[in-house]
Amino acid sequence: MDEHARVLAVIDLAAVRHNIQVLKSHQTKGDAGICAVLKADAYGHGAVEIAKALEAENEVTAYAVATTAEAVQLKTEAGVQKPVMILGYAFPESDETLFRYDIQPSVFYEETVRSLEETAKRLPEALRGRKLKVHIPVDSGMGRIGVTPDDRGLAFVRRVLESEALQAEGLFTHFAAADDADGSYTAEQMAKFTAFLDRVRGELHYEFPCVHADNSAAMLMHRGSAFHMERAGIALYGMAPDPVVYRESNAAKELRPVLSWYSHVSFVKEVPEGTPVSYGRTFVTKRPSVIATVPIGYADGYPRMLSGKADVLIRGQRAPLAGRVCMDQFMIDVTDIPGVRAGDKVTLIGSDGDHCITAEELGELSGRFHYELLCCINKRVPRQYRA
Repeated sequence: MDEHARVLAVIDLAAVRHNIQVLKSHQTKGDAGICAVLKADAYGHGAVEIAKALEAENEVTAYAVATTAEAVQLKTEAGVQKPVMILGYAFPESDETLFRYDIQPSVFYEETVRSLEETAKRLPEALRGRKLKVHIPVDSGMGRIGVTPDDRGLAFVRRVLESEALQAEGLFTHFAAADDADGSYTAEQMAKFTAFLDRVRGELHYEFPCVHADNSAAMLMHRGSAFHMERAGIALYGMAPDPVVYRESNAAKELRPVLSWYSHVSFVKEVPEGTPVSYGRTFVTKRPSVIATVPIGYADGYPRMLSGKADVLIRGQRAPLAGRVCMDQFMIDVTDIPGVRAGDKVTLIGSDGDHCITAEELGELSGRFHYELLCCINKRVPRQYRA
């Protein structure tokens, strides 16, 4: 910790591998692959290092990201050999990049198909003749992107199948409420998707090599579907999408959080009763107090909305935040923790002694989703990877 005394996020790669095994052991279809979702820099954990750690895991058969730039990073910096797909919209400016790096985009516009076909005609000699594998999203009830599971959607699939530049690799959908306890809406979405898949098979006589639907919530709550692949997002990083999932899923209880977040005390002072602390004087001591300063703030991704709400761990005990979180610092009240001094370790997320602070706890206190909280731990916070 000495070289990163100000702030450090520790990423436990063994926990990532453990979580893959947990998800695999709870699959209904034992030979289904797992697609590791590494978008948003692997939810703030570091996509390149996570990908390197997973490349040797046989259970992981593909990676998914949100943008072309994220996909290129996995190809060039992580050197992955497994397929990389884009879950979102790939803008036409990146068409040649998709062919060059063999990246698998999602397609759901006629304009996208035409653009990719035109790009294929202009490719350099070394790339010419290569078919681009694509995935077709089906909007079964998410209302985000994808073709509709009807005649229009079927016509689009036919259009892709007829393209000389594209190869229809995947058909997928995304569940909007797989973390609901009753599962009725997920069942409705699954029925629509399965019926559309049956139409593709029956009317177009085509078997997609890679059909996938399940996200983390579906994998944890419903033991997975019988398709070729399942997409592990937040579960890969040791968390469930919602408290309902923790309550209902045994698999969720077996997951291990991957990220811990630390800092150190930079200053300790004794102050009298009536001393205001931080901007706006929202905190005023009610007794003679000991206040410690922690040298990180919202510029590092620690939410300002945690002001006056959250605790940190120091010397195995909880210490409450005192006053508003600043851009680069915040203060804690350590009056009831004897002996605190500059240099003491501060745990923001993780365990110390018998106490633990989770990303879910901080997300709830700050009014932010725990996904969002993790994604916002920015590049000013160095990551340390432990095998």
